[in-house]
Amino acid sequence: MHKFVRNLITEWRRLNLPFDGETVIVAVSGGADSTALLLALADLKKRKKLDLEFIAAHFNHRLRGKESNSDEAFVRKLAKGAVFKFYSGSGSLKGTSNLEERARNVRYEFFAKLAKQSKAVLVLTAHTMNDQAETIMMNLVRGTGIDGLVGTRKVRPLETGSKIQLVRPLLAWAKRTDTENFCLENKVAFRLDAMNEDLTFTRVRIRKSVLPLLAEINPKIVETLSRTAELLQPLDKGKITTVNGSIKLADLSDLSKNELYSHLRAWIGENRGNTRGLQLKHIEAVARLVNSPKSGRLVELPGGDSVIKHGGRLDFRHIKLEN
Repeated sequence: MHKFVRNLITEWRRLNLPFDGETVIVAVSGGADSTALLLALADLKKRKKLDLEFIAAHFNHRLRGKESNSDEAFVRKLAKGAVFKFYSGSGSLKGTSNLEERARNVRYEFFAKLAKQSKAVLVLTAHTMNDQAETIMMNLVRGTGIDGLVGTRKVRPLETGSKIQLVRPLLAWAKRTDTENFCLENKVAFRLDAMNEDLTFTRVRIRKSVLPLLAEINPKIVETLSRTAELLQPLDKGKITTVNGSIKLADLSDLSKNELYSHLRAWIGENRGNTRGLQLKHIEAVARLVNSPKSGRLVELPGGDSVIKHGGRLDFRHIKLEN
C-alpha cells in the first residue's frame, strides 16, 4: 500500500468516518489534490478497506471556456476508471468582484443539493496543509481573531443544522507536493488551472510570493501554520481527566498527534493561567515525554514552570522565582 493511501486510511480512522454502508460524495475539480484523493479512495475501495458508495462530483463554473469543459471530461473519465458514480453541475458567474467566494458558494450549494438527493452522509474535499496555511495568512492580512487563526476545520456540518458532514481528510497531513507526486506515480496527468497563477487573486499572491518569502525564514512554514491551526481548535475536554493538576498518560494514548498537541497546550495553559511565551517547540518536548518509556524526565517551560513524567502521569510544576 502506498504511503499516501496508508496515511489517508489512518486519518479516516482518526476522524471516525464510516467504513461501510453509506454514500459519500467526493468533490473533484481535476487538480492534483482532488485527483489524488479520488485515486486513493479508489485504491482503498479496491482493497476492500472501504465498502462505501462513492460519487465523484464536479462543478463546471465555465470560467475558462474549453478548458473548463476539458476539466469536466477529465473528471468524468477519472470517475469511470475508479468505478465511481459521476455527477456534474454548471453555472456562469458574471463580473470579477468576489469571484472566488461567489464561485465557492455556488459550488457548495451544488454539493449540498446532490448530497440530499443521494442521501450521502459525507462530502469530501481535498484541501491540504498548503490550503490551510494560505487561509490563515489571508485571515491575518485581512485582520482576524482566534477564529481566523483556527483556519479551516477538518470536519463541520455542510450547512447549518445539517447532518451531512463536510470532511477534509487531507488537511492535517498532506501537502501539495504529496498530492502531485501521488498523481505522477500513478501516471495520471492532473489538470492545471491558469487561474491558480493569476496574481490578481489574493490567495495566489500569498501562495506565490508571501509563503515562499516566509519559507526563507522557516522552511517548514506550511507545516508550522497548519499545526498552529490545530493547536487552536476547540477541544473535547471530556477526552482527558486532570487530578490536582496532573494528567493521566492513558488518556493521551489514543490521540492523534495534532489532538495530543492541542490537549497538551490547553492543559499547560490551564495550569499556568496563560500561554504567553509557549511555543511549538515546548509542546513538542512535552509530547516526547508522553512517548518516552522512562519516568522522571522533565521539560522546562518559559517562566520557570516545568512538566515532569512520573508514575503514569504528567505533573505540572510551577516554580516561583525569587526576587
